[in-house]
Amino acid sequence: MNQEEQIIRTEYSELMQKSYIDYAMSVIIARALPDVRDGLKPVQRRTLYDMYELGIRYDKPYRKCARIVGDTMGKYHPHGDSSIYDALVVMAQDFKKGLPLVDGHGNFGSIEGDGAAAMRYTEARLQKITQEAYLADLDKDVVNFVPNFDETEKEPEVLPVKVPNLLLNGAEGIAVGMTTSIPPHNFGEVIDGVIAYMKDPDINTEQMMQYIPGPDFPTGGIVANKDELLAVYSTGMGKIKIRGKVEVEKGKGGKDRLVITEIPYTMIGANIGKFLNDIYSLVETKKTSDIVDITNQSSKEGIRIVLELKKGADVENLKNLLYKKTKLEDTFGVNMLAVADGKPETMGIVPIIRHHVNFQYELATRKYQTLLAKERDKKEIQEGLIKATDVIDLIIEILRGSKNVKDARACLTDGITDNINFKSEQSKRDAAKLRFTERQTTAILEMRLQKLIGLELEALLKDHDETLKNISKYEDILGSRAAMAKVIIKELESFKKEYAKPRKTVIDNLEEAVVEEKKIEEMDVVFLMDRFGYAKTVDVATYERNKEAANTENRYILTCKNTDKICIFTNKGQMHLLKVLDLPYGKFRDKGTPIDNLSNYNSSEENFVYITNLAAISRSQVLFGTKSAMLKVVDGSEFDVAKRTTAATKLNEGDELIFVQALALEETLVMQSEKDFFLRIDISSIPEKKKGAVGVRGMKLGAGDALAAIYLLNAEDVVNIEVKGKEVALNRLRTAGRDTKGTKR
Repeated sequence: MNQEEQIIRTEYSELMQKSYIDYAMSVIIARALPDVRDGLKPVQRRTLYDMYELGIRYDKPYRKCARIVGDTMGKYHPHGDSSIYDALVVMAQDFKKGLPLVDGHGNFGSIEGDGAAAMRYTEARLQKITQEAYLADLDKDVVNFVPNFDETEKEPEVLPVKVPNLLLNGAEGIAVGMTTSIPPHNFGEVIDGVIAYMKDPDINTEQMMQYIPGPDFPTGGIVANKDELLAVYSTGMGKIKIRGKVEVEKGKGGKDRLVITEIPYTMIGANIGKFLNDIYSLVETKKTSDIVDITNQSSKEGIRIVLELKKGADVENLKNLLYKKTKLEDTFGVNMLAVADGKPETMGIVPIIRHHVNFQYELATRKYQTLLAKERDKKEIQEGLIKATDVIDLIIEILRGSKNVKDARACLTDGITDNINFKSEQSKRDAAKLRFTERQTTAILEMRLQKLIGLELEALLKDHDETLKNISKYEDILGSRAAMAKVIIKELESFKKEYAKPRKTVIDNLEEAVVEEKKIEEMDVVFLMDRFGYAKTVDVATYERNKEAANTENRYILTCKNTDKICIFTNKGQMHLLKVLDLPYGKFRDKGTPIDNLSNYNSSEENFVYITNLAAISRSQVLFGTKSAMLKVVDGSEFDVAKRTTAATKLNEGDELIFVQALALEETLVMQSEKDFFLRIDISSIPEKKKGAVGVRGMKLGAGDALAAIYLLNAEDVVNIEVKGKEVALNRLRTAGRDTKGTKR
């Protein structure tokens, strides 16, 4: 075969599309989504089956998780050991699963997000319910077995789960292009719902919700949108709003404390730490001043997060603030997606139960067919043995007169008496009439002489009666769907009696959390910032009393409203906004807080150019000047933005901002370069630009020169500056054109 004949020509896009669809379906069916029948993903099913095969029963000793993981990986699940161990750990965590399927021994992680210990340290075994309701009857041919990945073992296609695990434990999984997210439910309620469906297959979602009113999370909490649950359970999609449970306790000195005793299911893990950080942030950003201290007193007994409040705190408003601004109220997105009949399908609660019930009928049919076949085999053998005891002397004569087993078997089954020596012709005639079946013949040939004892014979007859009763019972169950339903319901009721627990999650309609913002009394304050970048505000009277010291010690002083914002312009062309309310307000001698801590300003990377308040700058025009003498005027309203940091101007590479100022009555400006060139121009010659523009050149600079300073002048100003020991009167400089070189001084 030549090289050309080995090349397969195909459309690349078609090949990619087919390959990706194959991969996607593999992930969907064989990895990420649970089967609607047993509610398990392949990794969970294989792990439980492996534990069953290893004999790690609930009443047997625990076995190392490493053994379980290794065995599962080697026999059934050829993926990473961490994925198997993670699945095993989650099945043992009672704070994640409404019904843990694995009994874990050792450190299996905590509700606060601590991971489980390594698999070499932990041990596990099956829970009693798993053994009774998930793995029972595997020996009765109730489910199909399929070859494992290398066809050296057989594994069940689905586990014969007798309870609707998909609803009991919920599910979460990310496939390709789809996700599943099913909340856990209460064991007793779900069993009631299944029984109600079996009694009335036409039951609708609303009627079903009389039995299953909503999810029951292992972490408790409150479902706050009861009225929206009907739509969620009808379509299998929607949002469930969950809140933590908050109690008010009386503390010392008339102070209250808020105690969070239950958290939303979505807060499990690292989100508890995030929740505490969110509360710290509320205090730091002065969203609330009612919280004095926060302690996390949670333990194995349960969640207990305590917020100490100041005296006279508005408890209800604070609760609403926590619901609104933290994860104490969260949304659980529901998407009831599972594999049904080999393909992914989003289902409401009634279709899920319908699939489960159909599966139960299928399991029961196969179970009782297997049991009936066994009982019929037993009946055949028992009848043969009973018949044999009646003619035992003849059978003994046949056996003694036979030269080999083949001749004896032929005589017992077909009455062939050739090659057998009989004591009498009568015995030969009687033997010729024998017609035992193959099974009966084998049982007779293997029968022990003790079976001829009277009590043994009585037991045989009793067993036969029992077998006949069982056959009748199994035939009734298989012959009538109503009889089979009765058996299934009886078993479900026994499970409910033993394993049902009271509901933990409250379902209610709660009003939207509304936070009443406290009205801030507007007042004039004086902003003070020293040369080290420490800032504070004081009232105007305090400033007036300490004016001389304040002016000496501070680099920036502004009078503004306490509801205003401070604008910080830096040499990098950035403007950082800072709420005046975020600044410490108090005594004149208080140190203040670094600007770095209150805004995005970074003193190690940028320098102050100009600081003003937003109210003043937004009503005027602002002049910008850079080191390379680029100038522009910007309308101040452009800086009235919500972002904490915004680009105030565009800078050319290597350039930096050296001058920003709001314009008042000034008519001219004087530019001074580092090499002492001066140029005076009319401000009107500088065009108004957007803040995102670079601007225009104000002065022609010589090689190696750069702009050092800008001075604003009005007609009456007399401004003298010193240059190399000489005074230069800026107001006497001749006004020249923009973008000229200026004069040397």
